[in-house]
Amino acid sequence: MARPLSEEKRAAILRAATELVATVGTSAATSQIAKRAGIADGTLFTYFPTKDDLLNQLYLSIKSALAEAIMTDYPSRAGVFERTRHCWDRLVNWGAEHPTQHKAMRQLSVSDRISRNTRDAVNLAFQDINTMIRDNLSRDAADDESAAFVGALITAMSDVTLDCIAAHPEKIDLYRESGFQVFWNGVRP
Repeated sequence: MARPLSEEKRAAILRAATELVATVGTSAATSQIAKRAGIADGTLFTYFPTKDDLLNQLYLSIKSALAEAIMTDYPSRAGVFERTRHCWDRLVNWGAEHPTQHKAMRQLSVSDRISRNTRDAVNLAFQDINTMIRDNLSRDAADDESAAFVGALITAMSDVTLDCIAAHPEKIDLYRESGFQVFWNGVRP
């Protein structure tokens, strides 16, 4: 009878993968990840059968944590400005508080190793936000490509904002506000 898998080992693997993907990208070797996690190379594959499985689970884990941070107390009945502001502030605050996860997420977001199924699962976690973008912020509410463009703008603007915050953490309030104003002025309905 096989031993049950340890949640602590799984978490250690994901932490190690986060750190390495953030610093060296998706080319991080599984042997490096296992070593940093404090486990034998083969043990990693007990938890994640392939490197792609690991990367997909890592992406899903990071994006789920971000979705939880954004969706906590999400003002679903508020106006579009208040909902957008809530999402922006939570996104920037999360990225500033979790810079390693944010860097790993950026690497994984552009990786072709992340499957369509994983991306679809992530989109479900952001369904309320995606609906708000599609219905209220995109220029053509019937056009999913327009909504995807606005979503990409949010990502790009928040990435720039977080880069500035990383360089000057004492100016977090200024950069969070300035970034939002530039974004909002560009997309407001």
